[in-house]
Amino acid sequence: MAQLSDINIRDCAVLPAPEFLCRDIPASAEVARFVAETREQIHPIIFGTDRRILCVIGPCSIHDTKAGMEYAKRLKVLADKVKDRIQVVMRVYFEKPRTTVGWKGLIMDPSLDQSYNIPEGLRQARRFLLDVLGVGLPTATELLDPITPQYIADLISWSAIGARTTESQTHRQMASGLSMPLGFKNGTSGDVDVAFNAIEAARQPQTFLGISQQGLASAISTNGNPNCHLVLRGGSEGPNYDKASVDAAAEAMRKRGLPPAIMIDCSHANSEKDHNRQVDVMLAVSEQLQDPQSPIIGVMVESNLEAGNQRFPQPLDQLKYGQSITDKCIDWDTTEKALLDMHKRLEKRFEQ
Repeated sequence: MAQLSDINIRDCAVLPAPEFLCRDIPASAEVARFVAETREQIHPIIFGTDRRILCVIGPCSIHDTKAGMEYAKRLKVLADKVKDRIQVVMRVYFEKPRTTVGWKGLIMDPSLDQSYNIPEGLRQARRFLLDVLGVGLPTATELLDPITPQYIADLISWSAIGARTTESQTHRQMASGLSMPLGFKNGTSGDVDVAFNAIEAARQPQTFLGISQQGLASAISTNGNPNCHLVLRGGSEGPNYDKASVDAAAEAMRKRGLPPAIMIDCSHANSEKDHNRQVDVMLAVSEQLQDPQSPIIGVMVESNLEAGNQRFPQPLDQLKYGQSITDKCIDWDTTEKALLDMHKRLEKRFEQ
């Protein structure tokens, strides 16, 4: 009899059940309380009763947890300096969408050698999130695989659905069941309607195929996630962080009955893929935020210890410490100056 299934499957390794991993690497009561509190603090920033700005900032991806923790400790000191006007949340990205192929993140390939030890990647992800939360920083990530949240979502304060997956029904359904505030990016073309559709879908109850905490295939039914907003990241036609683009997006959201809450991604097409121009975008956004009625609720910035990025793959002992192996980032000195400058420029916003 001809083989009909698994013709192109080379291996199928069983993962630990989410419940097992979460029990093995648990969140303390203090950490659980901190995650709950920071989610509650982010909500009024997004929906307008808190004038502070949300700043999701950090490495494009985490590939070296030692360097990542050095960054986190520095960021905590900076976050405390600006906390009266800016709520800082650290980017802790473990999954990377690839245009074709490439390293897909710490969860998928924690050893950076194409061994794809996903169970170990999940363990490292949970441990690192707990370490970041332990220094007193809220965490943010992009959720790419719909199974991943069962393993780490309890340790996330804010999450994103990326430009490549905003149009995906699977990700909209997943978002409808998530417990934290969440931003949908506009499409890679710059199309914002796909993000509006995604927000509407995610706010509704959904039923879809997923896995339970015990790792069993399940029909998951959700209540819908009301804490969704838009992230403008530019597109193939250019940036969309200018006031006209922001106002047009906000008006379109109002017409659809959606809260006009907009985050600006300072990287990607908005910086025309020049990491140094992220600072220019932050400056332009700061000017728009002089108006307390601006629909902008925050910014996203790719930042690391060292500027730029480095070629990968290459021998691990030749990797430069604190430098991205995915998208280019601004360095720490630039990060500190940019965030302190934004804090200063927001002074007028709080005088009104």
